[in-house]
Amino acid sequence: KSWAALATEPAVHAVEPPKPDASAAIESRKSYLIPALEIVGFDILVNLVNRPLSSDYHSNFSTIRRNLHSSWVVDSDPFKTNQLGHPYQGSMYHGFARSAGLNYCEALAYTFAGSAAWEIAGEKTPPSRNDQINTGIGGSFLGEVLFRLSNLVLEHENIPPFWREIGAAVVSPATGFNRLAFGDRFKDVFPGHDPVYYSRLQIGFSGTAQNQSGTSTTKLRANEGLVDYSIDYGLPGKPGYTYTRPFDYFSFQTTGSSANGFENLMTRGLLYGKEYEAGANYRGVWGLYGSYDYIAPQSFRVSSTALSLGTTGQYWVSQDIAIQGTALLGSGYTAVGTTHSTANNDYHYGLAPQALLALRFIFGTKASLDLTGREYFVSRIGAPARGGHDNIARLDASLTVPVVGRHGIAIKYLRNR
Repeated sequence: KSWAALATEPAVHAVEPPKPDASAAIESRKSYLIPALEIVGFDILVNLVNRPLSSDYHSNFSTIRRNLHSSWVVDSDPFKTNQLGHPYQGSMYHGFARSAGLNYCEALAYTFAGSAAWEIAGEKTPPSRNDQINTGIGGSFLGEVLFRLSNLVLEHENIPPFWREIGAAVVSPATGFNRLAFGDRFKDVFPGHDPVYYSRLQIGFSGTAQNQSGTSTTKLRANEGLVDYSIDYGLPGKPGYTYTRPFDYFSFQTTGSSANGFENLMTRGLLYGKEYEAGANYRGVWGLYGSYDYIAPQSFRVSSTALSLGTTGQYWVSQDIAIQGTALLGSGYTAVGTTHSTANNDYHYGLAPQALLALRFIFGTKASLDLTGREYFVSRIGAPARGGHDNIARLDASLTVPVVGRHGIAIKYLRNR
């Protein structure tokens, strides 16, 4: 699969002027009650919106009492609902808590509790453990990234204030709501400590080739339009930048497709780690990473919430040439369906050892080459059924050449197996 695209912001850069650290002000104005009430109110709103659409949302005191005493199950809701909708719902919980001044661990607890409350009271169906993982943990990983990105938008003083607020609210609606609803109380911008980051927007088209075996009836669209955005935030090597908070380093990528809507949403962040160096030209950080992946091209579907050990580093070959890379090895709770069928719930769960290797070669202002490989070995451990496994591998290569300023042409190759 290859495509040509317009690329923007191909160079590593940082937010220009250092901002005053508002940590003390945020701590003094934090609220534990406000996000708790917001999460309950948000759950009620989601229930009321969906209640006319499905009897699953006809919860009442009787179903709540029954769910409190029932066993947790694995549900069979559509893949996109469970693997994309639930994590995004969890990201809203997380955003309410973070933008009210709570730290990451406190917001994680609120997200996990909000997910449990939804499973018990938001639906009349038995609570599902897969949703609890996707919403309570995957939603927290996604929510922290969206919270950081919304504050990165707010830090750009070269953008008019009105558009900064709009942009931040689009990225993290919960953050935007608290900034609007509570005025100056939650107006302080989260101190990002001026991270070095690398961001890129690509708009283009794709041609797809399919090597079909067996009796699969899956038909792929040969051509599709794509919009892809990615950012690596908190890259190692900047003097004075530390990794004392979860997600002081993270990577985020999302792709929209004319063929199937959201094609992927992938994020990984450093939960706890330490900086290290090797020689004069290499700087890195290693530790425990948390990741949430949603990958759903036309040929297969996989989603995973995982913990991994790994490292991220940057090596300066010369003044103009740099190599950035991340290597991770871990395991996660993963859902996989190898092909799209007529049934939305034709997928299964399992514990999945997984690996990732991402490299970026930056040749000054002349070009950049990105290579990313990831693999998921989805076992039947932790699955309702036993026997068999699935192996998903994905290779992504992209060559970008600047044309005018920060705009350029990219050629991308993507292979899924």
